[in-house]
This record gives sequence, C-alpha cells and structure tokens, in this order.
Amino acid sequence: MAEKRAQRRLAAILAADVVGYSRLMEHDEAGTLAALKARRSDVLAPVVAQHNGRVVKVMGDGVLVEFGSAVDAVQCGVELQKGFTGANQGVAETLRIVLRIGINLGDVIVEGSDLYGDGVNVAVRLEALAEPGGICISAKVHDEVRGKIDTGFEDAGEQQLKNIATPVRIYITGPSGVPVATGLATAAANKPSIAVLPFANMSDDPHQQYFSDGITEDIITELSRFRSLFVIARNSSFQYRDINVDVRRVARELGVRYVVEGSIRKMANRVRVTAQLIDGLSGNHVWSEHYDRDISDLFKLQDEVICTIVSTLTGRVEDAEIRGTALKRTDSLTAYDNLLRGVELLRGNNSNDNRRAREAFERAISLDPRFALAHAYFALSLLVEHRYDNAPDAIKDQALDSALTAVRLDPGEARCQQFLAQAYRFRGEFDQALTYFQRAVALNPNDANGFALMGSVLGVAGRPGEGVELIRHAMHLNPFHPDWYWHQLAVTLYAERHYEDALEAFQQASDPKQFWYLARMAACQAQLGRFDEARALTDEVLRRKPDFHLSAVRLFYKNPADAENMLEGLRMAGLPE
Repeated sequence: MAEKRAQRRLAAILAADVVGYSRLMEHDEAGTLAALKARRSDVLAPVVAQHNGRVVKVMGDGVLVEFGSAVDAVQCGVELQKGFTGANQGVAETLRIVLRIGINLGDVIVEGSDLYGDGVNVAVRLEALAEPGGICISAKVHDEVRGKIDTGFEDAGEQQLKNIATPVRIYITGPSGVPVATGLATAAANKPSIAVLPFANMSDDPHQQYFSDGITEDIITELSRFRSLFVIARNSSFQYRDINVDVRRVARELGVRYVVEGSIRKMANRVRVTAQLIDGLSGNHVWSEHYDRDISDLFKLQDEVICTIVSTLTGRVEDAEIRGTALKRTDSLTAYDNLLRGVELLRGNNSNDNRRAREAFERAISLDPRFALAHAYFALSLLVEHRYDNAPDAIKDQALDSALTAVRLDPGEARCQQFLAQAYRFRGEFDQALTYFQRAVALNPNDANGFALMGSVLGVAGRPGEGVELIRHAMHLNPFHPDWYWHQLAVTLYAERHYEDALEAFQQASDPKQFWYLARMAACQAQLGRFDEARALTDEVLRRKPDFHLSAVRLFYKNPADAENMLEGLRMAGLPE
C-alpha cells in the first residue's frame, strides 16, 4: 500500500503568547482564566475573522492562527495588540494581559486541522523575540507587507533561532506599532553594540559602592577601546543603578544588542565578581561566570572579564590585542582605591566634594608617583575646583603640568589625552586642545564625553558646524547624557548663528537654569527679534545675580567676531554693560 503523501501548503502563521502568564496565574488563577476567556471571545475571535484567519489551536497562554496572506496576518497582529491594549485600560498593571506576537511566512504540513513544520516553528520562535505588546516578523513577511501597511518595523538583523538551522532575519515593532531599537538597528548594522550596567555592590558596607562603580567604569573604558564594538557611555548605563530592570527593555532604551550585568563583593583581602553577558533581543544568557580571587589579582581579573566579553561578542579580537591595550595601572591597590574615591567625589555638586576629590588624587600620586590616571584626574580636579576658565593662571599652569605628566607616563590612555586637551582649552590654546582631543577619541572611539568636549572646542575655535556634528554623535553614543551636552550644543549652534536651534537645545536641559545659561537664552531670543521674551529672561538673570555686568564677562573664542556676536546678543537682550 502506497504511503500517503503529507499535505503541504504555504501559509502565514501568527503565534501569540501571554507575557508573564505564570505570574498572572499565581496571583489570581480564576480571574486570569476568566479574563483570557473574555479576551478570546471579545477581541481574538472577531479580529481573526475580520482578517480571514483561522485559529489552528489555543494552548493555555497562547494561540496559533493561519492566514492565506501575510498582509492579513500582520494587520490582524496589529489589531490584536490594539484590542488587548484597549481592554487593559483601567486594569492594574500587574493584572494586565499583554501579548507577544510572532509572524512567519513559510511551508507548513497539514494534519487534520493542525499544522506543523518549520513555517510554524519559526513563528513560535519569533514570538519569543517580540517585545511585550509588540510584534516580530520574519524577512519573508516583511518583504510581503512592505509599503502595504502603516505599521513601521525596524530591521534587527539575522538571528539564530533555537532548533532552526538557518539564521532568520527579523523585523520588530513595539507597542502601538512604534518601531523599537532604532539605535540597535543602526549600531548593530555596523558592529556589535553593548551596554555595561553598574555592577551591584554586594559588600556588607554600602559605602563600598564607589568600588563597584569604579570597576564597572574601568570595564566600560577598556571595552570602549575596541573599534569593533559600539559601547554605550557610562552616564547612560548608570541610569539603571539600584533599579530592578528588564534587560530587554534596557537594551531597547539604550539601542544595544548586548547587556553586561554583574555584582562585586569585597571582603577583606578577597573580591568576588560575577558577570553575565545577555542578548538584549532574546533575553538569553550568552555567557556567565563568577570569580573569587585575592584582591591583589583585581586587575588581572578585570582583564579576564573584558577579554571574555570581547572575544564572545566579536570572535575576532585576539588576546594579544587585548593585553596590548590594557591600562598602565598602578601596582598600589591603595592608590587605585584613592583614585576611585576621587572620581566619585568629583561628580559631587559642591566645592567640598571637589576639594576632597583633589586631595584623594594627591594621595594616589604620593603613593605611586608614576600612576598616570592619578595625575590626569588631579589636573581635571584643579580645573573643576576653580571653575574651569575662571581659574587663576597659576592653577591653569599647574593643571597643564600635571596633565602633561600623565600623558608622558601613559600616552595610550585616552583620559590622559582628554584632560590635557581640557587644560589647553581653558588656557585659550584651542589648536593644542584639538590636537589632544583628536588623539583621545582615536584611542577611545566610544568616548561620548570626548566627542562632546571636542565638539564644544570646535564651536569656540571657529568651526561650529563640525562641532555640532560631533556633539550630536556624542548624544548617540550616550543616549542618557548629562545636561551639559545640551548646553555645549546650544553654545555651538549659537556660534553657527542658528539661534532657533540653539534656544531649543538650551530648553532641552532638565536642570534648573543657571543665570549664565539664562543670559545666553536671552541672547538667542534677542537675535530672533523676540525682545519681550529676551527681556523676561534678562530680568530673571538680574534677579539671580544682581551684579551681572557685561564688562565682567570673559568669553573664550578663537575668533573675535564670535565673541562679539555673543556680546551683541546679550546687549540686545538688555543686559547692563
């Protein structure tokens, strides 16, 4: 008797699954089952019928639907998400029923009313990659629906799906049809993208947080040296410190594919480090490890973690290259500890913190006079403590000497080059500053602060167009950048005579406006002919600083015409001479 041949057909398959189903059932089993039943009858059934679909089967927390058209399948997916979102209105967030949806177009095997085969399997795997409330589709589906639906999808690259031999290119959209991971698509198209979250301080002493933060920053710095990686800046990664977060959400918000997280426990002469590398798209662990070492092995341990992460991500970075780019660290752990304490204090908001930071760097230098980073940070702390370009000439000279010492001790450390550039900048030596900024960003092509600072120098050195481009690039590297990025962008746009854009950049800053920034905003309004608005800002400047006079203003521009343009705007705004 001849064996019956399997029936096959081409179909668009939609797989949907309830996010956090086990949690919902544990919280309220009866209520969850009742809500699911209502959603199936009130939302699922009519939407599927409207788009000519057939429910193949319902499995507890999921459903499989067949369509004869990829366009019908995607439009149904979009309407399902809208329907479930509407049904969640007024429901506590912990009780909401949210779907993930995956859609594939492929060959399926028909057996009675059921379907099997890779066409189905890929749809199920895609569903697991979708955002809560979002949709993930295969490239085959995307090719069919492109230009035929309003929903936007972002290319998330090829993915190796579980038990699927060939990688599948996927496209994703978030809740309400909003494309997700725009930064991910841009960055991942060129190189592996990664964010290192602050390692948790697991020590008994909460005051050891500076130590965990310092180790995290060193890992970020070392990874940033590799041109083969796109590394998110420290400021953006540290937005998630002490917060329980969904790694997939972090990856989406930062626009990266991979996330590193871990913890550090410092105990007497021992240090325990755990680290894991997570695929931000799927949430799967790529690599994880824990280390329990003598604290004297700390630097070796950092290099080992970095080496593993980089080689895992790229598969092309050799151990020799990693060792060759390692920091010229100090042999004194006490000096290193003082450096970390100083860096933490330098981020404080008062003069006492700045003073204590400088003293910490001085102690580090006294413990190891050849510790390059200690000299570099000491130079920076002098400028910070004395308010940068307002510092006395003697302080500027001292900062320059210390920064030059740092570069002589370690010319391959980007921060040494960057702080030397800062020292030159605030002496008004812009060409020298740009030279060292160029060296800094060449050594560390992922240093967002370096690009932002270099852009600001270009703005006052007569090249504002280039400066704006670099600052915007820095904002891409550091999505959660500090407000001073906006300030520097605004000043640079003003130098470019783009007053409307400059004003908008000033207004983007979220911190309370300092009187000097209010004065610059008044100049923008005056240049735009909005004298009432300019005068209101001027009144606020004088309320905050009654002794403000233009004669006391020191503007550091390479070209006198740029300085005069700023003064002209301030005068037009009504600020007193």
